[in-house]
Amino acid sequence: MSFDPYSDAPSTPSASALVRPAHPELCSIKVFCGDCSCGCPELFLDPKADQARRIVLADDFGQRVQMSVEQLGALVREAKAGDLDHLLAPPGRRGGAG
Repeated sequence: MSFDPYSDAPSTPSASALVRPAHPELCSIKVFCGDCSCGCPELFLDPKADQARRIVLADDFGQRVQMSVEQLGALVREAKAGDLDHLLAPPGRRGGAG
């Protein structure tokens, strides 16, 4: 999945993007971590889903979150703006919402 720095939302890759054997109906966009065999979180595109559920984020516990490309774009923008940085602070030093 490519992110256009001049766009508010990430571009949607074609359905012919990488297809993972474990999820043949989904196109893999990004594996987070990938340095182990424990089942890392992964971002997918579901080309058959309606627009409101096109993006799928699967965690390493078997759970899935579905969202639109626009929602993913908002999440990425907020993360880039530092709105989630407080979640990465060491315990006892966390500020902000949460």
